[in-house]
Amino acid sequence: METVFKALAHPTRRELLDSLFAQDGQTLVSLTDGHDMTRIGVAKHLQLLEEAGLVVTRRRGREKLHFLNPIPIRLVHDRWVSKFTEPWATGLVDLKAELEEAMEKVFEIYIRTTPERLWAAITDPAIRARYHFGAGVDSTWAPGSKWTLVHPGADGALAGGENLVVDPPHRLVQTMDVTWSEDAAQEGTSRVTWEIEPVGNSCRLTVIHDQLRDDAPAELYGGWPMILSGLKTWLETGETLTTPGSLMYDKT
Repeated sequence: METVFKALAHPTRRELLDSLFAQDGQTLVSLTDGHDMTRIGVAKHLQLLEEAGLVVTRRRGREKLHFLNPIPIRLVHDRWVSKFTEPWATGLVDLKAELEEAMEKVFEIYIRTTPERLWAAITDPAIRARYHFGAGVDSTWAPGSKWTLVHPGADGALAGGENLVVDPPHRLVQTMDVTWSEDAAQEGTSRVTWEIEPVGNSCRLTVIHDQLRDDAPAELYGGWPMILSGLKTWLETGETLTTPGSLMYDKT
């Protein structure tokens, strides 16, 4: 976490994160326009933020887009803040942002595990329930098959969709229709992509939640930092991580 604190220590880097919080998925040019610095100077700050895991990038055509990655900040929160402020800590992960086009959220985390164990943790219903607020996922995991997110305390499925791409243990692409609330159900279909890349004795997991409306409610994507933090904790320690989400929804 030392790299995270060093990256946050500089006011310009904090301002860049503020810019991405306000409008995610920006290019270097758009980020430079908001600061009295050269493009090279802004690029150096972005590189440090990327090395700390606070910013992730994706190519869209010829453009390189920068996304705020809240996972490292979530891990800091889980280590210290949540011990004292659990009842209202969810305010720290309000990730709502407005984009000119369909919204895309990107989350990245490094987990000390193998691709096979990580894939199993994503697809096994019993393991999934350990970190996904008590909800497990049911599917045959064949390309084109259906999947459902179910909780023992719910009357029906909380979410579901189709498995578009199933490439174990590397990539999983799914459509997602949420039914856990009336507001969420009205948002229609979005897409979730899980990408697993081995890095030495660890794996880099990238979750991309896209095809969201530009004003989609945060309840559709705001839980990802807690879910992925819980996944990391379970795979590395075998313990269940207490988060505001688990306190609200995990009744098992």
